[in-house]
Amino acid sequence: MKKSLEAWQAKVDQMLAKRPERQVSFATISGQPLERVYLPEEVDENYMHKLGLPGEYPYTRGVQPTMYRGRFWTMRQYAGFATAKESNTRYRYLLDQGQTGLSVAFDLPTQIGYDADDALAMGEVGKVGVSVSSLADMEILFDQIPLDKVSTSMTINAPASVLLAMYIAVGEKQGVKPAQLRGTIQNDILKEYSSRGTYIFPPRPSMRIITDIFGYCASDVPNWNTISISGYHIREAGSTAIQEVAFTLSNGLAYVKAAVDAGLDVDQFAPRLSFFFNAHSDFLEEVAKYRAARRVWARLMKERFGAKNKKSMMIRFHTQTAGCSLTAQQPKNNIMRVAYQALSAVLGGTQSLHTNSMDEALSLPTTESVTIALRTQQVIAYETGVANTVDPLAGSYYVEHLTDEIEKKALEYIEQIDEMGGSVEAIERGYVQREIQDAAYAYQKAVESGERVVVGVNKFVSDEAPPADLLKVDPKVGEAQAMALAKLRSERDNQAVDQRLAELREAAKGTSNLMPYILDSVRVYATLGEICNTLRDVYGEYQAPKTI
Repeated sequence: MKKSLEAWQAKVDQMLAKRPERQVSFATISGQPLERVYLPEEVDENYMHKLGLPGEYPYTRGVQPTMYRGRFWTMRQYAGFATAKESNTRYRYLLDQGQTGLSVAFDLPTQIGYDADDALAMGEVGKVGVSVSSLADMEILFDQIPLDKVSTSMTINAPASVLLAMYIAVGEKQGVKPAQLRGTIQNDILKEYSSRGTYIFPPRPSMRIITDIFGYCASDVPNWNTISISGYHIREAGSTAIQEVAFTLSNGLAYVKAAVDAGLDVDQFAPRLSFFFNAHSDFLEEVAKYRAARRVWARLMKERFGAKNKKSMMIRFHTQTAGCSLTAQQPKNNIMRVAYQALSAVLGGTQSLHTNSMDEALSLPTTESVTIALRTQQVIAYETGVANTVDPLAGSYYVEHLTDEIEKKALEYIEQIDEMGGSVEAIERGYVQREIQDAAYAYQKAVESGERVVVGVNKFVSDEAPPADLLKVDPKVGEAQAMALAKLRSERDNQAVDQRLAELREAAKGTSNLMPYILDSVRVYATLGEICNTLRDVYGEYQAPKTI
């Protein structure tokens, strides 16, 4: 242990020489000095095997030696509504208020690859996110936002390749090289089939597109996180914390295997994998969940895939507080729910955090409510003191027990999925869907019976007037977007568009990496719908099983 501590301290010293901690010294409000990390008085091999030191395998205690003493997590508020212009105004407001990264919410037509003027988009344009149909929209969305200065997360899955290409093209127009871009695309299609539903193509061609993104970004956009493997939506669909870890990591294993099978070296792409977890209401279980997930993933990557780069074994993750826990009744209670959930994510070692707004059970958040949500993170960071030492709950008998139990039971699920042939096969059989549905049903029964209390819903209920001043999206947004698209199509070089789409169609029939063809199509202002329809012609559309 002494040797391990000396080696760890040497690495910390190297890191501090490059990036000092936020403060020269750390102390409580009472003036009690705080160490960087605390260890048990007697450390045995079992401790090193299960917990280790921060920034060291198996990363139970965090992926960085200094964690938030070096810098806080990225405060990344998820936002997007109506038109690109309106969303751009919200982004610039949030950046002015101290947000440190952007997180883009797209509307439903964009998420499933339809242009704003498509008949299937009618009534949905701009409702649950921003409408983006072409590079022209993307240019407006990031107007006056320098892409070499911000990190951008985009919650987009089936058409992730197209939106990433648009982002790269906007960067080019700003004079920002692809290698300078930092951010994340969600790009996690497997959880769409089991939990969320915004899929386009069948699983296997979808996996091909994802591995093409891995390969392209490894060489051309090296600082981009090519996937955010999402447990968030699995939990929102009703899973337990254990299922969230198990199904998320199983999906991650499927992506890694697909990339390796496609000829990529694991240490070439795995350092850019990222994850996305839910912060739910069972406070200490959530803290343990993040710690267990880090440990399980590190061991799987090392033992199953032979990863050698330590970054290939790290789970770096974004967290969002639980939308499914928000209540329309007594919505101000949601401020407190979100604060506790956010605190669990910080104590669990998240790299990035979104805090939901109090009114999101009723509408998209207002400026006031989103500001309160951002201030919640800032209070945790600057006032509570929890960021002044690494993994402060380590050594708690209860937290360590929960961490071990979540690890054990998640691995049991992963083994069952392995026996079926992996996540794709488990999803095609409906196994994952059934497990989530059973858990959701059990939870809802407990709420309705009163066994599980939800304050303001089944206990401590009061009569109250519905909140006023909710954010409403103008229904004319769809008409305006359709007019803008008509203008775009009349002014662009349609011959060039047709040529690029024809080249993309041929590439999709073969084995070439699709990203350069998608980027070429975007540059000549081919629309999202046109690109996705080209791929639909080749791959078809996924049809969910009628019964599960």
